[in-house]
Amino acid sequence: MSENLRSRVVTQGVQRSPNRAMLRAVGFQDQDFTKPIVGIANAYSTITPCNMGINKLVQRAEIGINNANAMPQIFGTITISDGISMGTEGMKYSLVSREVIADSIETACNGQSMDGVLAIGGCDKNMPGAMIAIARMNIPAIFVYGGTIKPGHYNGRDLTVVSCFEAVGEYSAGKIDEDELLEVERRACPGAGSCGGMYTANTMSSAFEAMGMSLPYSSTMAAEDSEKADSTEKSAFVLVEAIRKQILPRQIITRKSIENAISVIMAVGGSTNAVLHFLAIARAAGVELSLDDFESIRSRVPVLCDLKPSGKYVATDLHKAGGIPQVMKMLLVHDLLHGDCLTISSETIAQVLADVPNEPSPNQDVIRPWLNPMYSQGHLAILKGNLAAEGAVAKITGIKVPKITGPARVFESEESCLEAILAKKINRGDVIVIRYEGPKGGPGMREMLAPTSAIIGAGLGDSVGLITDGRFSGGTYGMVVGHVAPEAAVGGAIALVEEGDTITIDAHARLLHLHVSDEQLARRRALWRPRPPRYTTGVLAKYAKLVSSSSLGAVTDLDLF
Repeated sequence: MSENLRSRVVTQGVQRSPNRAMLRAVGFQDQDFTKPIVGIANAYSTITPCNMGINKLVQRAEIGINNANAMPQIFGTITISDGISMGTEGMKYSLVSREVIADSIETACNGQSMDGVLAIGGCDKNMPGAMIAIARMNIPAIFVYGGTIKPGHYNGRDLTVVSCFEAVGEYSAGKIDEDELLEVERRACPGAGSCGGMYTANTMSSAFEAMGMSLPYSSTMAAEDSEKADSTEKSAFVLVEAIRKQILPRQIITRKSIENAISVIMAVGGSTNAVLHFLAIARAAGVELSLDDFESIRSRVPVLCDLKPSGKYVATDLHKAGGIPQVMKMLLVHDLLHGDCLTISSETIAQVLADVPNEPSPNQDVIRPWLNPMYSQGHLAILKGNLAAEGAVAKITGIKVPKITGPARVFESEESCLEAILAKKINRGDVIVIRYEGPKGGPGMREMLAPTSAIIGAGLGDSVGLITDGRFSGGTYGMVVGHVAPEAAVGGAIALVEEGDTITIDAHARLLHLHVSDEQLARRRALWRPRPPRYTTGVLAKYAKLVSSSSLGAVTDLDLF
């Protein structure tokens, strides 16, 4: 029996307290007061297609918890649609929402003395927000992904939301007309579910499955398919059993299981945002993790899957090809996965994967055979240099030119950069610098999908570099480097770059270098002054005051005292 349940039984078994009266009003009967109370953290909203199908899953979770002889209590949490807010001031709230989600789940569960929680989320920040809260609270928990969207179709090709952003660049470059742009927009997002490539949502859901906090195969199911609802109900049964066995998140979220998650992220070609989120999750779980650990894992794990944004396929194709268990089994048999890690079902990873083939089916090419990977090493590289003393993150696979040295084109915001790209003021060989978009400086560390997609659409993806102290969407690819730390707002070297300075981005050497002497940088630094905060009240002001460096996960509870 958990401490929450034991405390409630002792207190309420002696007293007919107002607490019990309140619970009776929401459906409890005499026999229910000794049952585990299980929270269902419901991220349903019609703000985004990622979350609009979640209520149906909540209903199945409620049925499952009741049938497992426990008492469900549903409460809401928020979401921000990254795709809708992209390129606007609203995107500043996206990463902030991760903290709001974590805080709200922790507050509801601990405030109501819940014995466990089943969290259901769809859009990007639902996943890490929920997992940060789960790691903090350390009560039995399971994560249920709302499911991926099915691809749209136009002219014989699969579409995702990123297709729209790239179509804008193609339109601006005169490559397509307005009618084709509208056709892509109309068809890209055909229904419920999170963005369909191996973007941030599908990356994080896959990683949580690999970590053992979600059920096998659940991370790549389509939101609208019946198996997603069936898996949700099964998740409820598994969670109630975990409550009875007292299987706690920190028994599952360990150094080894996080290494498993990172290995899978590398193998599927996942989002750069996973670096930021796992640094935060690890901290919440009390696990030591640094940027250098990602680089260490990258060097030994191949990219096995041909998935968008830089590849051909979407998450539903990966599901049909064997899903995350197939990828995990390949890693396991080549000693790149810790098979002894515990999962929420009380089985080990090795036990979960026992019946999965060692190699993928030859009748598909979504998951490549071990001896013929997409790339021999992982794609998420940690770059350092005099422009990023604490580190920066880049996707280095799928690019034709791994090194670029060129003149800096400096922009103080995403909007001014996008305007220049669309006005054809960016030339081949340029290195774009977008600064004061970091966690503090933005604040909120906006994603830069609009300018990066415009670069791709304009046909400059292999000839233009871009660096920023902001983030990138999981849909971004090309010679782009984000999470540059220290950020401009705290006086990082990126704040000292001047128009026309020479910058080198070298993917193979993992180098980000500004060709300016130490003496000249020192003179510039002496003249630099911090900018006044962009917001002085409200949630963005609080976030800017509290948030840590991106190299530490951009968390808001670091060294508060």
